[in-house]
Amino acid sequence: MTHLLKPAMAAGLALASLAAPAAIAPAAAQSAVQGIGVVNIPAVVANSNAYRTAQQQRQTTYQAQIEQANQRRQAISQQLQPLVQQLQTASQQPNADQQALQQQAVQVQQIEQAGQQELQQILAPVALSQAYVEEQVQDQLQAAIEAAARQQNVSLVLTPDVVVYADAAYNMNQAVLTELNRLLPSAQVTPPQGWVPRAVREQQEAAQAQQGVAQQPAQPVQGR
Repeated sequence: MTHLLKPAMAAGLALASLAAPAAIAPAAAQSAVQGIGVVNIPAVVANSNAYRTAQQQRQTTYQAQIEQANQRRQAISQQLQPLVQQLQTASQQPNADQQALQQQAVQVQQIEQAGQQELQQILAPVALSQAYVEEQVQDQLQAAIEAAARQQNVSLVLTPDVVVYADAAYNMNQAVLTELNRLLPSAQVTPPQGWVPRAVREQQEAAQAQQGVAQQPAQPVQGR
């Protein structure tokens, strides 16, 4: 099956872009023109019932991790604020000690980086849930697009990033969304024990394949 989402999306779609309203055309505009259709895949995913419901369920399922991350984020900010203010004040002093300023700046950066790593660890189960839901939706995208294309006699489906202009009649978003909701009414929010995203699985399989080739005994060269 063709993977329609880029690897970055499989690990996690950009929440800011997906939170925006999708360009779903009115039903009256859902007609194929000359066998060509245009589908905004991220918009369809973000508006699917499975994805939207999972986004809501995740807030409850992983409430403890989310609250812990928010508390730690606030604590880190409170820790950094006086240090940043101190650094700014010291840098404005005449004949400021540049070496001392550099040391203070490094300290601030180290605390900030350590804080980001800590937050990522706390929210790791949340990110894994996000990736798990996205993969479930992605697994049904191709079938949804093909079904919608057959219904509208479309033989060529494009994405908006390769289209300069298209009339609303070419918009297949709603047709694909309807099929996607039919194929995947809901998604599991919590991944199974030991589950990893597809991109990681593919990397592991490639590494295992390379290791297997490296461990194969060398074939003796046969003489003529």
